[in-house]
Amino acid sequence: MKKLILLLLGGGLFAAQTNAQMLINGAGATFPYPIYSKWFDEYAKVDPSVRFNYQSIGSGGGQKQIIARTVDFGASDGPMSDDNLAKAPGKILHVPSVAGAVVITYNLPDNPKLKLDSDTLVNIYLGNITKWNDPKIAALNPDVKLPAVDIIVVHRSDGSGTSFIFTDYLSSVNRAWADTVGKGTSVKWPAGIGVGAKGNEGVAGQVKQLPGAIGYVELIYANQNKLPFADLKNAAGNFITPSIESVTAALATAKIPDDFRFSMVNAPGEQAYPISGATWLLVYQHQKDAAKGKKMVEFLNWALTKGETVAPSLDYAPLPENVQQRVRDLIGTIKY
Repeated sequence: MKKLILLLLGGGLFAAQTNAQMLINGAGATFPYPIYSKWFDEYAKVDPSVRFNYQSIGSGGGQKQIIARTVDFGASDGPMSDDNLAKAPGKILHVPSVAGAVVITYNLPDNPKLKLDSDTLVNIYLGNITKWNDPKIAALNPDVKLPAVDIIVVHRSDGSGTSFIFTDYLSSVNRAWADTVGKGTSVKWPAGIGVGAKGNEGVAGQVKQLPGAIGYVELIYANQNKLPFADLKNAAGNFITPSIESVTAALATAKIPDDFRFSMVNAPGEQAYPISGATWLLVYQHQKDAAKGKKMVEFLNWALTKGETVAPSLDYAPLPENVQQRVRDLIGTIKY
């Protein structure tokens, strides 16, 4: 009987501790979902009193939800526009977390290693290059036997920071793209172009399933799905493999303003991967809930120190130490 009472008391104590656990809700980008999931799991060991619930719904959704204050934090791979920031009921801070590569992945027989340049990539997504054995692709890959099959373009169907980075790059290298499609978390893709998919997971899944497909995803999603990805010609004229090192090289050239809204596509470095981008956590400077605000600040400070050390194991580039210090100063302005 005593054992039963002790067991019941122990169960009640566990339930009380579980119920007392603070829940912090977030939503947004799929690009950093793997590292955020890792961070939240690791942080639960640091502070068991708080649990993070993150919905990987795309950057557009993350921006909408933080504006509506239906979440405690948002996440986006594209910085919020002035118009969107003006819709928010308070000042939103952009807290950069890590950087990563948007890779061009494809589904071809034997999955050869391809080289692509900006002109070829733009014309594939404009619908001007429709076959894999097109002379422009063949000229870049003289040692590859390219099949005479249709190219199936895959793009995001949801509001996406990965799309923002990708279209930001295409706009920066091609005037026709900038003037017609432009850049954004959601763009009007050329008529009749491609197949839409939700999230980085969806694009990777479509490319894996569709012979002849081409798509753009964050590096870890290509690696997890064992998909090949192209080396891209950068601004310096070198063909660069997407990697932590080539993203770090791009990040090193980035001009980062005080509000931390910046682009790092088509970076000038010799070894910089051209479709690199940062990702941000979006938080209100003035927190409505003091207890949650305190826990959020503690987590952000942990993420910008201990959390950064796990980034390379998940194919993300950590922020340089000087940038980390600037971001910690920004976190220090959060009021609760």
